[in-house]
Amino acid sequence: MLVILDCYTVEPSGLGVAPYLSTYVRHAWSALQQARPGAAIRYVTIDDVRWCLAGGRPTVEPPESDPLTYSTTVNRDNAIQLLRDAEIVVVVAGDAVPSVHLHAVNGSLEEIARALACVRGRRYLLGPLSTYALKAPAEYAGLFDAVHTHTVTSGDLLLGSRRPANYDQIRRDRDSFTGLVEQMPWRPIAELELYRGCTRRKFCDFCNEPAKSPIVAFRDVDDVVSEAAQLYAAGVRNFRLGQQTCFFSYRNRDEEAIRALLGGIREHCPDLEVLHIDNADPLAVASPVGLRIAKLVADYCTEGNCAPMGIESFDPVVIDRNNLTCTPEILMRAVEHVNEAGAARGPGGLPMLLPGLNLIYGLPGETHRTHAANLRWLAEILDSGMLCHRTNVRPARAFPGTPLAALGEPEPLPSSEHFDSWKADIDFTWDQPMKERVYPTGLRLPGLHAYFIGQGGTWWRRLGSYSIQVVERGAAVPLGTSADLVVTGHAPRLIYGERIAAAA
Repeated sequence: MLVILDCYTVEPSGLGVAPYLSTYVRHAWSALQQARPGAAIRYVTIDDVRWCLAGGRPTVEPPESDPLTYSTTVNRDNAIQLLRDAEIVVVVAGDAVPSVHLHAVNGSLEEIARALACVRGRRYLLGPLSTYALKAPAEYAGLFDAVHTHTVTSGDLLLGSRRPANYDQIRRDRDSFTGLVEQMPWRPIAELELYRGCTRRKFCDFCNEPAKSPIVAFRDVDDVVSEAAQLYAAGVRNFRLGQQTCFFSYRNRDEEAIRALLGGIREHCPDLEVLHIDNADPLAVASPVGLRIAKLVADYCTEGNCAPMGIESFDPVVIDRNNLTCTPEILMRAVEHVNEAGAARGPGGLPMLLPGLNLIYGLPGETHRTHAANLRWLAEILDSGMLCHRTNVRPARAFPGTPLAALGEPEPLPSSEHFDSWKADIDFTWDQPMKERVYPTGLRLPGLHAYFIGQGGTWWRRLGSYSIQVVERGAAVPLGTSADLVVTGHAPRLIYGERIAAAA
């Protein structure tokens, strides 16, 4: 018997926190299928382990949702026994960027070590945590028999790997995902990788993607469509083209290849519920072909879609010091292109495609003027009347292998003291007014589902790429309930709503 222990992954290029089904988990599943034909493979999450260690109960009082045990699988009650009996355990784990999730807590090193203490078989690590393990071997000594930094295949499973496997090898390993999906009580949204590496000529100093793969390698259109079809056959109806640095740069901004990709997924997955993208280099989006690609996305994908773009900073000094290359003027043109292509609303009330913005504080060159520049350009977008889906503001993290990490311990920058207040500035002068524009009071949002109950009420959403969260204050609605809500208020990171009718 073989086990995949999913402790979740977060990277600039991809999300592997349930309900997102990461490429890492699928690589491990396929490699184990081929390496041990006929063996039983069990999918277990760190939430399953916590459930067992907590005595088979949540760590909060119902009806509140417990983020520590929210994503338990069909294997939750015997997760520890499965780990003890397993011949092989593949641990999927690691954050390349800081992450906080309402309904999930990524597995810590201490939790992983505790889970592995009962494992008698061989233990392998896959995902961003492997890079940290190689950087500090003494800290991870004895935990793993081998580590895989990018991918795992049937050919290198026992040996470990430091480079991503050839896409042809991954395709040969790949078979059915039905047995994997059947172990997930939730409706997964599958991350689909289009390529590795970054197509920019100059790489941003903080980004781990060029460090992962310094050479760009594209997947063939039919390979991606084939994987989507296999997932669809396993019951997956939600997809995000997200495990890469820029959707628009697929096959070097090849408009016809992107049309064939989106059309092929639609043809082979006719009843899909979500088809979204992630990550868009504003340099590509601002180009003439970028506008045409944005229109393809709006035409072929489902509504509520987001093209997150990394301006990272509007300060020209920070841009120059960190090789960010995108200027505020280029970003403005990219935002205009996405709005022109996708601001129209779909039948569910959401715009078809909107830009998202990524800002990072704590990069070399930062001063108090950095925050002033960010606020000025955000106000410029707001004053223009354009729409934006969401804004992600985070502190810089020096991932091993990046130029930022090579600088060593930097001198404290202003954001080390002011990050919370600067983020609050953006929240209330930009994010909340934009929420009011994109989701006006009285807007009806059909087909939402209740997915989390907290002290403030019930959180509703649709699946998708950075889907908007709608909070029904003071309510405790059974999870999974479907309903239509009407927008009643706004906050920087969410909106408020009230139920008006149960969905048919």
